[in-house]
Amino acid sequence: MTATPRTSIDELPLRPELRGRTPYGAPQLQVTHRLNTNENPHPLPAELLATLGEALGHAALELNRYPDRDAVALRTDLAAYLSRGGERVEPAQVWAANGSNEVLQQLLQAFGGAGRTALGFTPSYSMHPIISAGTGTAWVDGHRREDFTIDAAQAAAQVREVRPDVVFVTSPNNPTGTAVALETVEQLHDATEGMVVVDEAYEEFARTGTPSALSLLPGRPRLVVSRTMSKAFGMAGLRLGYLAADPAVVDALQLVRLPYHLSSLTQAAARAALAHTDALLATVDAVKAQRDRIVATLPSLGLTSVPSDANFVLFGRFADAHAAWQALLDRDVLVRDVGIPGWLRVTAGTPAETDAFLTALGEVAPDHRLGD
Repeated sequence: MTATPRTSIDELPLRPELRGRTPYGAPQLQVTHRLNTNENPHPLPAELLATLGEALGHAALELNRYPDRDAVALRTDLAAYLSRGGERVEPAQVWAANGSNEVLQQLLQAFGGAGRTALGFTPSYSMHPIISAGTGTAWVDGHRREDFTIDAAQAAAQVREVRPDVVFVTSPNNPTGTAVALETVEQLHDATEGMVVVDEAYEEFARTGTPSALSLLPGRPRLVVSRTMSKAFGMAGLRLGYLAADPAVVDALQLVRLPYHLSSLTQAAARAALAHTDALLATVDAVKAQRDRIVATLPSLGLTSVPSDANFVLFGRFADAHAAWQALLDRDVLVRDVGIPGWLRVTAGTPAETDAFLTALGEVAPDHRLGD
């Protein structure tokens, strides 16, 4: 029997703006030390695993029924968690979805779309332009300085010129790790009539004294702060993201969210995790210590890094970043080539993983660092 030729994606009536694009995704390779996707390397505590088993078993008894469509109990728990930092957040201000990517997608479904524009300060989280394309929203690259920081005045001027409907500010920024000053967020907010989304996926890893944009929410109904349970909470496999904003924003998102978008099991697992917040966040300081250890060691290897408030480090400079990436992979260490010439990104792992990374980097750096 002759095999039917496989259809090419180019033969399908695909939307023009999606042609030529590649899917998002880091390499999933079988290596001993995977330090390329910014996961929390520490396993979940035993007491949480026990609670999860009970919570999921209880939720399973009613899997013949649809879940709470509006996830009210979960949003109440998330609001309580956000309020721990001193900024009062009400359940009506919180919305949750399947990972922060779905939260961002819903924001663009509600406030972006055909004939509308989103702007983000690249290099930044690569899913922002991808989700924009998926929702038919035009994308504009915002400017950054050579050191990857944002010039507030220049950025505000660009926003006034472009007049985007949605502005993305990632703080701490992925892939650079840099935090954005609240004064910069304020200037960007004042420069636009559109929505300003501060993506704070890595906020829990920020260095002491780095404030959250949650403090800017009162009186700013066009400001949104998004978070995730994938990073500091170590629940990447759960896929639970959320945001805090004016209740009117939550009302708007309910116009575009799919019905019953958060399963009963997801809601139960997330609530169980939030009940163990202190135990889960106990690993944050350990991750930050490995991040700071990496930063402190790089100069002795003839390398440098970008100041990081996240659980990863952007490091370089390399004559050929991809060649350095491959050399590390050859030594069983997988980091991320984020496409910035001369730079690679490494996740702060366990002490043993950091040992392996620094040992491999010590072998790789002499042959690949810029100027050698």
